[in-house]
Amino acid sequence: MALTYSKMTELGSKAPGFELPASNPQIAGSDILSLEDLEDDAPFAIVFMCNHCPFVIHVEDALIRAAQVCRDKGVNLVGISSNDTIQYPEDSFEAMGQRAAEKEYPFPYLYDEFQSVAKAYGAECTPDFFLYDANHCLAYRGRFDETRPGMGQSTGEEFLQAVDELLNLGVVTMPQRPSMGCNIKWK
Repeated sequence: MALTYSKMTELGSKAPGFELPASNPQIAGSDILSLEDLEDDAPFAIVFMCNHCPFVIHVEDALIRAAQVCRDKGVNLVGISSNDTIQYPEDSFEAMGQRAAEKEYPFPYLYDEFQSVAKAYGAECTPDFFLYDANHCLAYRGRFDETRPGMGQSTGEEFLQAVDELLNLGVVTMPQRPSMGCNIKWK
């Protein structure tokens, strides 16, 4: 496991488009999900994640709870896996679907086979969080919370605070600290 920190993306930058297959189409609402499929007038979050990374596994249950909180507040959340599945078969499209079903992900879990979406967003690690406002402008690029595997229970406190600030203030004012996790497994 190579420890990697996310790099800051310019706040206010527009969300790059995507059109990716959903490993859990019953949640996504279709086999393919695009940026345009998300509600135009609603904020949304994109989380680059995977099945095998200990950092993702550490936050997974809290991420599921956070996704439910986001949904209740009208914020869409989408997970995207961009890892090389030749090197990491546990991150394959089929394994993603199994994991999403097993953990009952309440959010679409999409597969970025060609890694073009991760590159367009500037994703560096798993998990890596991007929160956009209703105009698809980046409002938060930071970590989920301060915990790490073996160092406290994950709550998603920082990410959820960013969501609340965006909804209540129209802007995220809190400090934005980089995500930390496994590097995306590039081809």
